[in-house]
Amino acid sequence: MEKKGSKKQHLGQVIPGPTNPMVTPMLTDQYQFTMAYVYWKAGKHQERAVFDLYFRKNPFGGEYTVFAGLEECVRFISNYKLSEEDIDYIKKNLSVSCEDGFLDYLRGIDCSDVEVYAIPEGSVVFPKVPLMRVEGPIAVVQLLETPFVNLINFASLVSTNAARHRFVAGKSKTLLEFGLRRAQGPDGGVSASKYCYIGGFDATSNVAAGRLFGIPLRGTHSHAFVSSYMSLNDIKNKSLRKKNSSSKCEDFVGLVQKWLKKIQLSKSLRGIFAETNQSELAAFTSYALAFPENFLALVDTYDVMRSGIPNFCAVALALNDLRYKAVGIRLDSGDLAYLSCEVRKCFCSIEKEFGVSGFGKMCITASNDLNEETLDALNKQGHEVDAYGIGTNVVTCYTQAALGVVFKLVEINNQPRIKLSEDFSKVTIPCKKRIYRLYGKEGYPLVDIMTGDNEPSPKEGEKILCRHPFQESKRAFVVPQRVEELLRCYCSGQSDKKGETLPPLKDIRERCIKQLEQMRRDHMRILNPTPYKVSVSGKLYDFIHFLWLNEAPVGELR
Repeated sequence: MEKKGSKKQHLGQVIPGPTNPMVTPMLTDQYQFTMAYVYWKAGKHQERAVFDLYFRKNPFGGEYTVFAGLEECVRFISNYKLSEEDIDYIKKNLSVSCEDGFLDYLRGIDCSDVEVYAIPEGSVVFPKVPLMRVEGPIAVVQLLETPFVNLINFASLVSTNAARHRFVAGKSKTLLEFGLRRAQGPDGGVSASKYCYIGGFDATSNVAAGRLFGIPLRGTHSHAFVSSYMSLNDIKNKSLRKKNSSSKCEDFVGLVQKWLKKIQLSKSLRGIFAETNQSELAAFTSYALAFPENFLALVDTYDVMRSGIPNFCAVALALNDLRYKAVGIRLDSGDLAYLSCEVRKCFCSIEKEFGVSGFGKMCITASNDLNEETLDALNKQGHEVDAYGIGTNVVTCYTQAALGVVFKLVEINNQPRIKLSEDFSKVTIPCKKRIYRLYGKEGYPLVDIMTGDNEPSPKEGEKILCRHPFQESKRAFVVPQRVEELLRCYCSGQSDKKGETLPPLKDIRERCIKQLEQMRRDHMRILNPTPYKVSVSGKLYDFIHFLWLNEAPVGELR
């Protein structure tokens, strides 16, 4: 998917083009080009503007969001260039007959004069706080709005959704993303795999995403594979070499059959296993012959406890005789809590009766349209599931369609600007800002505070007044034990300004997991989470309201 020959030198790094070749300067809204033309026509196109990219409300009824998509934005801006075909199309489709001078201007745009400041990808973030601050000539920055919003919106939504599933599942469980077949198209599938991984998932079934991003792959077989076998006679090659040995078992099928008879007669299992489905046994045996070191079987094609489990155990025990260790089973239907407990009892009984070390601890994976609520319900019921395969609900963000990222002008030519609205949530916070996270004595983040760009930084151990941007009565003094500045430079046209390097995907994932662990549990819980406080300095609060009064029209009563 990555475009070939699209690497550029930027801030000392070679930045490849966007992962998806559809992410080009043409991936934008028509009105971005019409505004750029008006700016150029009016001679305003080179005026220095500052835009903030942020969101207004946390998704999924929660009180936190995971920021993702920054790397793709940096890739995009570092390789921004309109082709002659792009310019011909723009010329034909602008609503006015644009002048050739504007087309020449478009040919010269390369974003070298644009600066991007951002919170590091994988960070836990909150409403109203700028995730990115983009500075540059207004016409150019305006052209970046739609692609930036597009690249951040879905990425942050999926990462947050994945993080919420991780929180409910718990640290010790393995989370597998199985959503490609249900995702919104090929890019939705590949992007979702990447951002689920950032949000805390351990592996994906998506081979394309595994290859592009180095995400671990997981996958075994489907129900179709099991039902494709008719009997053990379907297996032609029955031999299997013993692990790390030159000796070979010539009739692995016969060994499996012997073990099946043993567990059917087992006293500890109290005769619960009778005749099993032999076509299923053939499928499991065939799979084990092909993948003796990675044998994990889907056991619910016919009947979990009457057929799937005894057939699996027979194959697993036969593998054990040849020094292989089976991985475990997957449950894709039924009462997952009950079945997982029954399966665990069976595994433990076999380990005890036949002396097979580790058999009782084999992995039990559950799938079947899992979501936050079902994971929470499983926890409350009690279960023995070790891993979850989650697809539709995590990659499609089934409970919320979009995050609602916006891109708003906050300053032009060093003059702060504000957008007003009768809805306070839509009022912008003007001017170029710096953002800090203040930590308390227990190590948890207490509040994010925005200050004017030229204000002094908050100091550790010094009291600072934190104010709600719009509600006068909401204010508090904070004495931070640690102060972290959040915005960092990622793109700069200034040769003397060193930018941040783009970290590997694993580092972004580790940042996300670490930051989530630093949050107070009441901010993270599913039901009625405590809102995290976002504030402004006293000086910025006064300026917001001064500008508000200056810009708002004064009504007249008659």
